[in-house]
Amino acid sequence: LLLNRCDSGMPPGMPTHPSDEVEYTVLYKGRPLYLQLHVLPFLCLYAGWAYVWSSAALGGPELAYIGLAVIGCLQILVCLCCIWSVHVRAAVTASQVERIADAQLVKVVPTANNGYPEMVPLRRSLTGEGEQFWWIDFQKTVLICDDSSGKAHFQQVSYPVDWTFSRYNDWRGYETPDALRQAAAIYGKNDMEMVIPDFWTLFQERATAPFFVFQVFCVGLWCLDESWYYSLFTLFMLVVFEVTLVQQQMRNMSTIRSMGNKPTNIHVYRNRKWEVVLSSEVVAGDIVSLVKSSLPVSCDLLLLKGQCIVDEAMLTGESVPQMKEPTCEVLEDCEFSLQTHGKLHVVFGGTKVIQTTPPAKTTQSLPHGGASIKSPPENGCICYVLRTGFNTSQGKLLKTILFGVKRVTANNLETFFFILFLLIFAIAASAYVWIEGTKNPERSRYKLFLECTLIITSVVPPELPIELSLAVNSSMLALSKLHIFCTEPFRIPFAGKVDFCCFDKTGTLTSDNFIVDGVAGLNGSADVLAVNDLPRETLESLATCHSLGQMGSDLIGDPLEKATLSTINYTLSKNDVVAPRSKSMGGGGLKPWQIVHRYHFTSSLKRMTSVAAQTTDMKILAAVKGAPETVKPMYREVPERYDEIYRQMTLQGSRVLAIGYKYLTETTVSQARSMTREEIEFDLQFGGFLIVSCPLKPDSKVVMKSILDSAHYVTMITGDNPLTACHVARELRITHTHGPVLLLQRTTVQDDSPTSEDWMWRSITDDTEFRVDDRTLDKLWQKYNFCLTGEGIEYLQQHHAREFAKIIPRVAVFARVAPKQKETVITVLKALGFFTLMCGDGTNDVGALKHAHCGVALLPNSNPAARITVAHDEPPMLASRGGPSPSGGRQPITIKPKSGAAAAANASRTHSSVDTPPPPGGPRRHMTAHQRAVELAERMQRDLDEQEVTVVKLGDASIASPFTSKLSSINSVCHIIKQGRCTLVTTLQMFKILALNALIFAYGQSVLYLDGVKFSDTQATLQGLLLAGCFLFVSRSRPLTTLSRDRPLPNIFNAYTLLTVMAQFACHFSSLIYLVRAAKSYMPPTPEGEFPDLEKEFSPNLLNSTVYLIDMAMQVNTFAVNYRGHPFMESLWENKMLRNSLLTAFGVVLVLAANLMPELSAWFELVHFPDDFRNTIVAVIVADCVGCLLLDRLLRLLFGRSAIRTIR
Repeated sequence: LLLNRCDSGMPPGMPTHPSDEVEYTVLYKGRPLYLQLHVLPFLCLYAGWAYVWSSAALGGPELAYIGLAVIGCLQILVCLCCIWSVHVRAAVTASQVERIADAQLVKVVPTANNGYPEMVPLRRSLTGEGEQFWWIDFQKTVLICDDSSGKAHFQQVSYPVDWTFSRYNDWRGYETPDALRQAAAIYGKNDMEMVIPDFWTLFQERATAPFFVFQVFCVGLWCLDESWYYSLFTLFMLVVFEVTLVQQQMRNMSTIRSMGNKPTNIHVYRNRKWEVVLSSEVVAGDIVSLVKSSLPVSCDLLLLKGQCIVDEAMLTGESVPQMKEPTCEVLEDCEFSLQTHGKLHVVFGGTKVIQTTPPAKTTQSLPHGGASIKSPPENGCICYVLRTGFNTSQGKLLKTILFGVKRVTANNLETFFFILFLLIFAIAASAYVWIEGTKNPERSRYKLFLECTLIITSVVPPELPIELSLAVNSSMLALSKLHIFCTEPFRIPFAGKVDFCCFDKTGTLTSDNFIVDGVAGLNGSADVLAVNDLPRETLESLATCHSLGQMGSDLIGDPLEKATLSTINYTLSKNDVVAPRSKSMGGGGLKPWQIVHRYHFTSSLKRMTSVAAQTTDMKILAAVKGAPETVKPMYREVPERYDEIYRQMTLQGSRVLAIGYKYLTETTVSQARSMTREEIEFDLQFGGFLIVSCPLKPDSKVVMKSILDSAHYVTMITGDNPLTACHVARELRITHTHGPVLLLQRTTVQDDSPTSEDWMWRSITDDTEFRVDDRTLDKLWQKYNFCLTGEGIEYLQQHHAREFAKIIPRVAVFARVAPKQKETVITVLKALGFFTLMCGDGTNDVGALKHAHCGVALLPNSNPAARITVAHDEPPMLASRGGPSPSGGRQPITIKPKSGAAAAANASRTHSSVDTPPPPGGPRRHMTAHQRAVELAERMQRDLDEQEVTVVKLGDASIASPFTSKLSSINSVCHIIKQGRCTLVTTLQMFKILALNALIFAYGQSVLYLDGVKFSDTQATLQGLLLAGCFLFVSRSRPLTTLSRDRPLPNIFNAYTLLTVMAQFACHFSSLIYLVRAAKSYMPPTPEGEFPDLEKEFSPNLLNSTVYLIDMAMQVNTFAVNYRGHPFMESLWENKMLRNSLLTAFGVVLVLAANLMPELSAWFELVHFPDDFRNTIVAVIVADCVGCLLLDRLLRLLFGRSAIRTIR
């Protein structure tokens, strides 16, 4: 499609703009194969090594083969690095060029969270006039090269989304085939085709992943170590696991592909007539007819004529129908903005049209002198196509799901340095083996080199990537059962590090069930009049000034406006006619009004205006409703106590809207509709203050207390009045109770460029004032709370730019802020190093939700019951302090996927089934870790069906944020933080456990190997089986029901983690050395000059039996000591599966050490211990466990606490 699009000829002067998905691009020219850096240098190395080999300087073939293997492995590693890193591939296989004419490839680096870097081919095409241009295809987006400045810049095609309203209304579609052909060449067709890669492509991608390659490399080493049976079995299990994952990935991609739109027939106005085409043939700039349909809209449409009601649940997750107004009623000829006007005038792709009000069937003459367009044959609404394909809102959401989700793997920088830290010990151990081993001239250098290689590879735990994935996947599944869906799983651990929790107010902290108390301010009094006592003018203003619509018998629109209309006892019928239900209100004489024009509410203007007509009496009413400070300049005469009254109401926590009105005398309806907004919003009569109570949600106080008590900073960011916001903040303890709130206000208005003297920190309750002085900021912060408005933010940015970032973290309430300013607050906090969480309703908070580390969109009117059923009347709990249910899941909630009830069965068998052990056989102790990896692989394979439920689908995800909650409670924030902390702690404890195991193994494979210590295949297999349950259940812990005041450590490299690993290793090391020396004292001494035979068959003796027992005991101790438990997740005793696994393993060790069951000892191929030595073994095992436990708890007490980041 893209090739056809560009090869068809792009017209000159194509509109483009910089892409917000691309960070930068670099031009490259491919090198010939023999000159590439993974070929030419290694050919020289092979030739040089062959020369050294032929000169007999090596003294034997073993070193020659070793050198050849090292060079071959290095070459393979370089080739794999070209697959793992685009930057390495660019440096190895291509050379950078400056001129676009010399380039063949382009390295594209996307912005954060927008996919991965790629090397894409540079394509050349000809314009319609024969001129050459260059373009690339990157992640379903065509980028055109602009080299007008002398340097190549790739930009995205600009869609017609910034015209003026008159230009849209005057547009008549494409009138000639040439114009249509040029448009199709620029914008392409309306396709969202997602090609699913074939099986082998996906398998090759997984088979070249770093950890899989490493595991295959280890299997090769084991084969060289003559462990064929177990090595091939492990390789088979790894391949089967990857094949299963590929099949799951293909099913998920098929699900995502089904989210795209299927082509349907649609009426398009082309060549001055209506014709039927496929929706995939529609291009931007077409005029189309929109009708009610059960299928989603295929592109973004600007509504020109007619009205419609749409369901945007598939796009935003919000199930409340939205009413769309035509642009022909917009009288101001301003520039169209998707951010400002999109919610009212744009029918977005992916939404469903559930009701239309078509224009009259006569010829539709558009405003502003536009030519006429005939009515569509199907009598639909007339729309302009804004964007198509993957550039629509639906397409961008699909691209986020396809490309914007980072896989949770162990391939990050912290893990890399962690492995380097362990590599130091492994290299020291392997060096010891080589130096001591070569003292015996009869030993095989090849075997020594193989052993050294095995020691070095042991520091990369094969379980690490699986354990990390399991921890995150378990959290995603738990969140989905709580109606919380995540499109970016890599953000879940971020939730465990959150410092700042930011909340919107209306609809987030407060309820949408508004209570209209009445109207205040009439007759200069602060008394609130009930609706029955209101004057007729005020009632009619409230009845006509709204944006409600009718769908069947239901009202749709803003909940506050619905509550107002219901309270004043008015009804809305078709054609926007409002009429009183009873004539007893307002002294009688109330008549119906028809709303003939609206200027809808916008966050930037903070008001709305309507014009209504009463045809019987020939009256026309203009009504305005908005923020008191915004409407104040529009009144003919401002009441004396205007500011005092509305401030008094807002201080009580009420939402206050000022009402203004005027009757347009000697004005016709057509004249009124043609009046500008400035003419209408002038010389108004004061209609009072509408007082609306916004009660807190039932659980807001409890949840907020939990968040505040769990070491988080909390900030409110709202567009509401600052006094109302401060009242809510005080109710929720967001502001300090011991000090008043200081609001940054402009005290004197002299001109449009305020000076520092014009702005003061003023108390909202008294006349206390402070100058804006940076030197006193810290002192004020200790005594007062800060509140900033949008105007205050602009002032600080302009006049106190250096201190602006210092003030932002100290502000408890941001009020009267625009959506862009919400985003600014979040980005400033992030720049200061704070981890941020933003919770809002997903509409005006989109920018802030996207930029926060964890954005949580609450969708209060969605219907999660469509997919999730609650089995009991109890509210769903994330975890309980008791153990898991017998089925291993969380009993109250069950998820029913589309495929049937298989998930319930999968959930029940996840914990209850016993893992099938691998067949006996295998190399020495290094096999046990890979046995556990196989066990984990089998576990993940069984969990795949259950995890399939967490595949995010349209309707679950919101375009607003990474986390989408289907419930309106901010308790979702607590759930996300709990799961984030649990995931983070699980990850850190796994690093500690694996680090200790690697260090113990490095010593065992070095010092003890040279002493002839080895384990039998049976011993390795039985040890793997005993410890498999520990690895299986260590990541199954569930978070506690309450958030702790303590915070988890945010990363691996901290004093506690490093010290406890080293201290526990020292304890294990001492225990091991002590028992080895004690065992040797019971064995005959080795004659001087003799070396142990490392190649002989396994034969049990006192030394290897002792080492086997203490080694198994140390690994059990490692799990028991380093399991974190409270206060972030269930304790070891509450984690029944892990507890039982550890008790079983430790019990077996003690039984074997005490010789209580000789038959069991014979099965484990252990010798009989002397009585006094048996007591020594038991004592050392217990002492090792107690010592490690005491050391860890002491270090945790001293260094294990993490404090919230200090505001400086």
